[in-house]
Amino acid sequence: MRIKIAGTGRALPQKVVPSSEWDASLGLEHGHLGAATGVVTRHVCESESQIDLAVTACRAALADAGLSAGDIGLVIGAQAVPYQPIPATAPLVMQRLGFADGQAAGFDVNATCLSFVTALEQAAMAVDGGRAAAALVFSSEVASRALPWDSQPEIAALFGDGAGAAVITRANRGGIAATLMRTFPSGFDDCGIGAGGTRIDYHNAPDDFASLARFQMDGRRLFRLTSVHFCNFVNDLLERAGWSIADVDLVVPHQASPLGLGHMIRQTGFAADRVVNVAAGVGNQIAASIPFALDVARRDGRMAGKVLLLGTSAGVSFGGLALEVA
Repeated sequence: MRIKIAGTGRALPQKVVPSSEWDASLGLEHGHLGAATGVVTRHVCESESQIDLAVTACRAALADAGLSAGDIGLVIGAQAVPYQPIPATAPLVMQRLGFADGQAAGFDVNATCLSFVTALEQAAMAVDGGRAAAALVFSSEVASRALPWDSQPEIAALFGDGAGAAVITRANRGGIAATLMRTFPSGFDDCGIGAGGTRIDYHNAPDDFASLARFQMDGRRLFRLTSVHFCNFVNDLLERAGWSIADVDLVVPHQASPLGLGHMIRQTGFAADRVVNVAAGVGNQIAASIPFALDVARRDGRMAGKVLLLGTSAGVSFGGLALEVA
């Protein structure tokens, strides 16, 4: 698909919470959570909303692309946890950005942590097929709202709030060389939030609803599944693109955790200096982590040549997109 990422943007809440602050509040030894997770600080929403973060990231992406809301024909929201179940988050962000009624299509996709990669592929198909001159994709997450600090503090300390966005336009050269997604449904119960959908009726079972309203994760089971299958997945994605590991100029991965990124680098053989790694400073921002890291790389002048977007998600899925940046 002959497309390009014409602009990117990101947003963070103002409040920064160091891991040592959580150590003190939970009665843990100073430095425990930082050592256990590799995350030193994360940003946490107080006055900001999920929509505020999304709008800030989208405005930055539009400015970077030299475009305005009036130039966009498609908007896709790509977060694991939406602002509310109905309607989708995208129309509200469009409203805040000043989109006129009927000007563009807007909807959400949800592939949990891989939502941005999935939405980017959808946007690329629309732009490449002429259904939109330009598309805007955003991911905005407030991960701090549903963390298991009482039962799993080492899991809770992995996460942070943030947003990222990208503008997609047509290109004469370069574009998407390959995409791939594979799902391993045996891992469905290994992480997630059980409440909020139709599984539990809050009106009839409020206590059950509350008990499932926080994120839970079996890190060991996820680690085993990833260790067995992820390397083969990456090799198959590279084969589809016609690339080797040595060909890849930059890897923009899901920032699951600093320790997880280190394992991924060792397992796949990518050079560490070619992997964008910002997890220690902002934590795991769920679906926003890939577009956030993408903007960091673009602003640092690293987005050139053969770029691989790569990640895992609850469900469990592996996903990736091979992008040739002209």
